[in-house]
Order: sequence, then structure tokens, then C-alpha cells
Amino acid sequence: MAKKILLIEDEQLMIELLERRLIQEGYEASIAKDGVEGLEKMRKTMPDLILLDIIMPRMGGFEVMEKMNEDKELKKIPIIIISNSGQPVELDRAKNLGARDWLIKTEFNPQEVIDKIIKLIGK
Repeated sequence: MAKKILLIEDEQLMIELLERRLIQEGYEASIAKDGVEGLEKMRKTMPDLILLDIIMPRMGGFEVMEKMNEDKELKKIPIIIISNSGQPVELDRAKNLGARDWLIKTEFNPQEVIDKIIKLIGK
């Protein structure tokens, strides 16, 4: 059975790029365009991993992680942050909230995302 990955991201180009790559690699990908939708999908599908943007409409990534930490099942799901910023204060906050890894949008290629996913949850 394919591992489920939830991509919570509001940039359409990033969604298309990552969704296509995840499917090529054999993962089951679902998309949420903001944190509110992301939490709803998480509760329904219980993904194996979440790729999470920080700056989004309605609810951002930090707020999503705070809500996940209030739920004993959701807080077990590993998170990889995908953000435009790599500021140390944001990295520290993300790690403190449970993020396992971090990618900066302008500096990664899709294979890097796949490598980090494999490292956390396998193929």
C-alpha cells in the first residue's frame, strides 16, 4: 500500500511540481491549500507524512503544528517544512513545534524532498 503524504501549500506551481513528483515516486498525494483545510484532511486521512508551508491564508504552518500538538494522534505525524524563509528564529520555532526537517523553496529540487521523505518514512 502506498504511503500517504499530505501537502499543505498555497502556491499552485509548488503544488503541481511536488504532487507530480510524489505520484511518480509511488506515494499517494493529497493537497490542502491552507491550514484549515489541511487539518480537516489530516483528521480524515491520517497521512504518513506532511509537507507544510508556513505562510498561507486562513491558517499558517506554525498554527497547524500548534493544533496538531493538541491531538495525540496528529502529533505523531512527521512534518517537513517547505518555506520561503530560512530564518534561524523560524527554524527553531518549527523544530520546537515538532518539525523533523526543513526545505527552503528557492534552494531545493524535487529530488531533495523525496530524499528527505524516504529518510523519514521510507518508500
